[in-house]
Amino acid sequence: MKDWKKNFLIIWTGQFVSILSSMIIGFAMILWLSFETKSAETLALASVAAFLPQALIAPFAGVYIDRWDRKKVMIVADMFIAFVTLIMASLFFFGEAAVWQIYLLLALRSVGSAFHAPAMSASVPLLAPEAELTRIAGINQMIQSACSIAGPAIAALLITFMDIEIILLFDVFGALVACASLLFIAIPSPKPKAGEKQDLWRDMKEGFGEILSCRGVGWLMLISVLSSVCIFPIAALFPLMTLNYFGGTALQMGLIEVVWGAGMLLGGAWLGMNSRPLNKVLFINLMYVVLGLEFAFSGLLPAGAGGYLFFAILTGIGGLGASVYGACLTALIQENMAPEKLGRVFSLFISASVFPSVAGLLGTGLLADGIGLSATFVLLGCAVCFLGMVSFFIPSVMKLSKHQRE
Repeated sequence: MKDWKKNFLIIWTGQFVSILSSMIIGFAMILWLSFETKSAETLALASVAAFLPQALIAPFAGVYIDRWDRKKVMIVADMFIAFVTLIMASLFFFGEAAVWQIYLLLALRSVGSAFHAPAMSASVPLLAPEAELTRIAGINQMIQSACSIAGPAIAALLITFMDIEIILLFDVFGALVACASLLFIAIPSPKPKAGEKQDLWRDMKEGFGEILSCRGVGWLMLISVLSSVCIFPIAALFPLMTLNYFGGTALQMGLIEVVWGAGMLLGGAWLGMNSRPLNKVLFINLMYVVLGLEFAFSGLLPAGAGGYLFFAILTGIGGLGASVYGACLTALIQENMAPEKLGRVFSLFISASVFPSVAGLLGTGLLADGIGLSATFVLLGCAVCFLGMVSFFIPSVMKLSKHQRE
């Protein structure tokens, strides 16, 4: 691991280009769907299409990620996503794109993500010392945040004078850069035990067993899954909150994404520069409360242009909270789980998070169209805040900061 800084510099360069291009096309698609349909249900269904296949495939993908060369898995997954995006661009070019086709292609991109995201997370502990995992997670959040700032702004600018099929090609370019960067580093893959036969169901069971072996991590994952039922739908409704509730424009929709990304950037920068040990459990629980209050207060703001400024400020605070929460949770999982089982652990966690979130997205789309966006924000925000408070009273969770496994 002596060259871990050099390896991560190469990885981060490729990932920055790839994530930025994905953010650009992702927000461009949100703009297209928002202006075409102006429906919360449509945006919710698009989010379902983007996440459900990942949830269905992830438990099986995790088993193979732990068996296969993780670098090759990431390269193939990136190229598959780029190919699907190329098909999407072709449909727009020939004027054949319809909403149902967008759903289908988003679902296919999700299949690639089911392999790429866990493989990347599982590779980090194999490339860096354990003491650096929180800082690395913080820097990863910085990259994600910087792209969250630049991506929507660039998308809002490009879509005003460029056809969407041309914008989609940025994602293809980004995937090629990410794949090229991975060619310059070696990612070790944990070797299976001598004489051990491969069995899909047994390997999946071992992934569950690894999670259950550390009760604190298991509880934290459960609370994260429950909170995602509220957080995922809220994230899908942010554009409509700006457009419909505050009477905003495409530029103001992009600005909210930029402000959220700026908050995440600040959180990631603080974690990345901080070299002292952190009570990660304390920060995870506190960030639930911060996020919940941010959502709830956003829903209590007055409608129209008068409430938009305060909505932007609260969004920045929420972005900071999400950044610290995500980095601390990822680092805790990496520290407490066996490296040779991390592919399964992260895949199972992703799957467990997405399934209830899909139900939440479908229900929230109908709820928002029924009782209104602001009431939905208040209701779900209070639920997230409550979950954060509950986590403080679970002994095995609070002991995790001392690295005590039960």
